[in-house]
Amino acid sequence: MVMTDYKFTEYFEKEVLRKRSYLKKEWCIRVIKNPLKVEPQEHNRFRFWGMVPELEDRVLRVITLSDKKTIHNAFPDRGFKP
Repeated sequence: MVMTDYKFTEYFEKEVLRKRSYLKKEWCIRVIKNPLKVEPQEHNRFRFWGMVPELEDRVLRVITLSDKKTIHNAFPDRGFKP
C-alpha cells in the first residue's frame, strides 16, 4: 500500500484523528481501495464503506474529496446497509 498516493485534509489531521484517536490512516486507504460500496455525496465528495477487521469487523465510512484520494473524514458506520 502506497501511502503517498493519498492525502489528508487539515480537518482530518486536526479534528478527526483527535476525536477518534483509534483510527488508522491505513484503514481508511484500505476501505477506499476495497470498498463494499461507494456513492457520490454533496459538495463533490465521495463516501466509501468497508469492513475493518481491526475494528471488530465493523464498517468504516470514509469521506474523500472529489479526487477520491484526499481523505476528509472517517468514522464507524453502525447503520450501514449494503
